[in-house]
Amino acid sequence: MSGAVAALLPDGRLHLQHGPIDIVAQGFGAADAVRAAHTRAAARFATVLDELVAELPMLRSETGLFGGKIARRMAAAVAPYRPAFLTPMAAVAGAVAEEVLEALTGPGITRAYVNNGGDIALHLEPAESLTCALAVTGGLDRVSLAASDAVRGIATSGWRGRSFSLGIADAVTVLARTAAMADAAATMIANAVDLPGHPGIRRRPAQEVQADSDLGARAVTVGVAELSPGERGMALRAGLAAAEGFRARGLIEGAALFLQGESVATGGGLLSAHRETREYV
Repeated sequence: MSGAVAALLPDGRLHLQHGPIDIVAQGFGAADAVRAAHTRAAARFATVLDELVAELPMLRSETGLFGGKIARRMAAAVAPYRPAFLTPMAAVAGAVAEEVLEALTGPGITRAYVNNGGDIALHLEPAESLTCALAVTGGLDRVSLAASDAVRGIATSGWRGRSFSLGIADAVTVLARTAAMADAAATMIANAVDLPGHPGIRRRPAQEVQADSDLGARAVTVGVAELSPGERGMALRAGLAAAEGFRARGLIEGAALFLQGESVATGGGLLSAHRETREYV
């Protein structure tokens, strides 16, 4: 495997890539502060994949004593969902985004974000804000966040995404206090959007689709037939109940759930659709 690559995009954003990890990040502030921030982020990113690989067998299991900082973030994010099955890998993208963000922030940086394949970690100094574009279908395509909001992490999961899902949501986008927390919650809520036993839902053991999947023999969704309005509503209500339960426990700040052109949300004004002209993450 080749080493980590860091490059500036033409618009000034930082692109970081190593193996399966592909990140776009940016710090805002004076030019010298931004250059220093990007240098710090690139240096930290260069060590991330090796750190994860060193603990990968344990990260793919439900328990473990982790030595790496990223692994500990992952484990902490999934712990509140026990005894439900959820390995630390459910929070890997968010945890990596957080770790790179920590290196990116520093003197002179007023705002910053790290977008790890759609899972986003944010830094906002007082009175600052960012508007994030979300790669989902339906009415929600922008989320504007201010420093006064509790949200510092955004994540999306679903059976159509880059990772496996036990449910049938096209996408579930979650806002939480950290990116790792959002990542874990998005996985759980997406799993809950489901119609168990429905003949129009095709599933396969995860290990048949990807031999080293942490989901093992658990059946993951590989196809969903066109559902009736009542069926879509039933599946979305199941997911919404899970989301509202997690919100009541303080695990998330809001969530939007999407299935075949229909959507539901919890979280009030945080999840309104936006069309502002501003820099979009």
